[in-house]
Amino acid sequence: MPSGLVALALGGFGIGLTEFLIAGLLPQVASSFAVSEAAAGRLISGYALSVAVGAIALTAATVRLPRKSVLVGLVALFVVGNLVSAVAPSYRVMLFGRIVAALCHGSFFGIGSLVARSLVAPEKKSRAVAVMFAGLTVANVLGVPFGALVGERWGWRAAFWAVTAIGVLALTGIVALVPAWAGETRPSAAPGGSDPMPPSGLRAQFRAFRSWQVWLTLTATALGYGGMFGAFSYIAYTFTEVGGFSSSDIAWLLMVYGVGLVVGNMVGGRAADHDRDRALVLALLGLAVTLTLFGLLAESPTASVILVFLMGVFGFAGVPGMITRVTDFAHGAALAASANVSASNVGNALGAWLGGLAITAGLGYTAPLYVGAGIVLIAVVVMVVAAHQARSPARQTDHLS
Repeated sequence: MPSGLVALALGGFGIGLTEFLIAGLLPQVASSFAVSEAAAGRLISGYALSVAVGAIALTAATVRLPRKSVLVGLVALFVVGNLVSAVAPSYRVMLFGRIVAALCHGSFFGIGSLVARSLVAPEKKSRAVAVMFAGLTVANVLGVPFGALVGERWGWRAAFWAVTAIGVLALTGIVALVPAWAGETRPSAAPGGSDPMPPSGLRAQFRAFRSWQVWLTLTATALGYGGMFGAFSYIAYTFTEVGGFSSSDIAWLLMVYGVGLVVGNMVGGRAADHDRDRALVLALLGLAVTLTLFGLLAESPTASVILVFLMGVFGFAGVPGMITRVTDFAHGAALAASANVSASNVGNALGAWLGGLAITAGLGYTAPLYVGAGIVLIAVVVMVVAAHQARSPARQTDHLS
């Protein structure tokens, strides 16, 4: 794997850290700015909303610029946002810094996935995307404990200074290690030269959304993420209220889940390079089965540990394949790659909302697991339809009429 992928993975690690570490710092931040827990929580929800908006807006605004230059600008924006958070004199400034940092999130992973796949031969493109996303999955494992540990020892501002430093390292790495042709319309220079030339211009980018396959893949992404995070959003209650774990056990249980994400990301990338649609269907089906078994066996501590690990494995195994699939059918359109990130965030919100409704209806703390399984089963159906249509000789064109 080229060294440029290491720089992209480091950028993903930093962006993942800034998303996850705040959860372990909320009490300190709320106390520091004398705001309520609900107000401090908006540092998380405001970030998520900005990710969904920024993924489309920034990608559209930079569509005619060289992709390496765009990545450099996005990471620079990330550094500035975290620097603002580190020195913020007030809650409003802190929230502004979080929003600035979040704007780069979706576009970085969308455009970065196109750059990553262009650095390798076509038969390794999903693995290349998985390497870039490895930084995000590792951040998921380390983010909350990292924030809590640094915050406890040196204060919450130190955590944001550390993330700012990681951003500077990633920025330096991308400038030095990612070639200028990466992701551009010069496929002859890249080992993956058989990839389609990416469309130029905003109108050409939007034409990619005339493809049924693009919409089916985005739908499967939203539903797959929605099912997993609908269950994950309330997993702490499942552990403590059903499984009999103490609140002090939650941190290491979430790390088990995070390790599953890391494993699923790498295994899923390799599997997608062999038979992508088959790998995606099996990943979604495995997630649906895992969530169902988790609901049935949640009272068993041993089963809960195993199943939360498998939840991470199957939950992230489809991510590299989904991104390469949507960009393949979008002919390399960066806007479609970023839309995939937005779709996952829409799915997160939908799943968490439906899981909350199930609990409010009095169905218990295992209900989000069953709700998540149901959502993922719909994703399986969508993915099967997409795979069948893509392989059908009768469907030589998949464009919307």
